[in-house]
Amino acid sequence: MKKVRIGCGAGCSYDRLEPAIELVEKGDIDYIVFECLAERTIANNQQQKLKDPSKGYTPMLESRMRGILKQAKEKGVKIVTNMGAANPNAAVEHIIKIAEELNINNIKIAMVSGDNITNDLDKYKDTIMWQSTNTLGELDAEIISANVYLGAESIKEALDNGADIVVTGRVADVALFVGPMMHEFGWTENDLYKIGQATLLGHLLECGGQITGGYFADPGYKDVDNLHILGHPIAEIDENGNFIVTKVKGSGGEVSLRTCKEQLLYEITDPSCYITPNAIVDFTNVFFKEMEKDVVLVTGAISRGVPSTYKVNVGYCDCYIGEGEVSFGGLNSLPRAKMCADIIEKRLKIVGANIDEYRTDYIGYNSLYKTNISDSFGSKEHSEIRLRISGRTKTFEDAMLIAQELDYLYTNGPAGSSGIESGVRKVLSVGAIIIPKEDIITETIYWEV
Repeated sequence: MKKVRIGCGAGCSYDRLEPAIELVEKGDIDYIVFECLAERTIANNQQQKLKDPSKGYTPMLESRMRGILKQAKEKGVKIVTNMGAANPNAAVEHIIKIAEELNINNIKIAMVSGDNITNDLDKYKDTIMWQSTNTLGELDAEIISANVYLGAESIKEALDNGADIVVTGRVADVALFVGPMMHEFGWTENDLYKIGQATLLGHLLECGGQITGGYFADPGYKDVDNLHILGHPIAEIDENGNFIVTKVKGSGGEVSLRTCKEQLLYEITDPSCYITPNAIVDFTNVFFKEMEKDVVLVTGAISRGVPSTYKVNVGYCDCYIGEGEVSFGGLNSLPRAKMCADIIEKRLKIVGANIDEYRTDYIGYNSLYKTNISDSFGSKEHSEIRLRISGRTKTFEDAMLIAQELDYLYTNGPAGSSGIESGVRKVLSVGAIIIPKEDIITETIYWEV
């Protein structure tokens, strides 16, 4: 029975390089996927591109390609990645440059485009934004980017045409995994169990080390060994759609029932209706079986059909945050921090700062849970407290007033303050709209080195 092994070299923009090298060198894989985009990432990348047209791809593209390109070529491992981000064309050009510098040739690179619809948003100005009552046209903000979550079809097409490396912009995370499986097995969206399983495989692997113990460990409750050498996951799937999840032997972390179950529930909302471009998948009958240490069999996901729409991620700037922090140590540190907070709040009224949302946090006491929960933990004495003041404003000038008032407390506030930091940042927010699939035309372009 034909089987395909696929590894996840990165589950976010800044994952370590070592696990990817380990996968290529020791994982006996056919594909390595680098999934590097989150909701805000591509808007950040778009801002970089606006400043420098040669940028806009994932910053770690270079180190990752330099780290694995030669070994991948030698071992016949194909690379699929969304590290093209806001500028797939520049990403491909950079990969070609690296390949030439490393004397790597006889490789075919495909670029998938069509996700960027930033310049076409006028036609959707009357579209209600997702989880909102307002239309896109009513958004009082500077729109930075608008990118469609594309499906797996163009990735399959690129691999069908002999691509060794497939570079995309915004595609659905799972599509990076579903595309290779559609190519290898000839599956279509009508193969409901197989596409359901392929989607589940992508969902379990897309966050890289999360399913091997990263973002999972909790000392004394969920102990995980050797997180300092955390290995990334491998899935081996057969032509019937059943697959195992594992990792390189000797790598850190674990693949177990508990890591798989936790990752299954990560960011899916309704387990019976996980919506992706190629399938609406029901996870409610998924079954995990631990076959041996670090090997878990996965079955039971099934597609219930295909959506007729795409989700579009819209990145926009609509406000500023002015913020500052200051530390107080020793006895009476919390009362001194509270005095400081009281001074700043009164000062902001005096200087007339227009603040839409204001927040005071006592880090080490209530910054995560606020007072109702934090007070129940008992101790009234604190060895140290870090005060954080922050406010959201429409203008840079109002945000600057918040930062300045904290700076003034060097010599105008309570005793024993230290480590004052302050600043203003422009906030990048994200929203979404839903558009018909027929509105989008994708294109796949090829280069040979």
